[in-house]
Amino acid sequence: MRNPSRRHIPSLFFLTDPIRTPDPARVVARLPAGSVVIYRAFGSPAAEAQGRVLRRLARARRLVFLVGADASLAQRLGADGVHLPERLMRLAPRLRQAHPAWLITTAAHTPRAIAAATRLRLDAALVSAVFASASPSAGKPLGPLRFANLVRQARLPIIALGGIDASTAKRLARSAAAGLAAISGLAPARGEP
Repeated sequence: MRNPSRRHIPSLFFLTDPIRTPDPARVVARLPAGSVVIYRAFGSPAAEAQGRVLRRLARARRLVFLVGADASLAQRLGADGVHLPERLMRLAPRLRQAHPAWLITTAAHTPRAIAAATRLRLDAALVSAVFASASPSAGKPLGPLRFANLVRQARLPIIALGGIDASTAKRLARSAAAGLAAISGLAPARGEP
């Protein structure tokens, strides 16, 4: 698979979620160096304060820190880039011009969206839902075979998202995905530090 931007794409992404991962710092503290944290504030009035805490922790742990859907917040937090929802990927060229060093990723739910992400020269696309997911926005799962087919056809790095955990990740070993992304699948089990 080609990477039109030639940027290094990490292989593990964690997306914050105020409901499913209410303590994202616990997850961030467990991620291996080089992983990505996508901080999604969802309009929280405390977005900047929470983002600063996570940004500081990510920097200390040598993680890549992206902000979801809010380039202004990403800039204020000194983020390493931004993750765009599919509906906002059209903003990528303007963001790339303003922030050439940023890693810019997008969500993609269809082959058409993956093709658009390629044309817009995004760094990677998080494709979902690969497996059944607890996300309210998750559609019908692609399954590992359809997902692998999308990866083979793509011309940019594809990251698997949706129902990803230790068990389902094994089912994608031969898919040629550039990486895996998870929300609750990376959260510690109850009682775990």
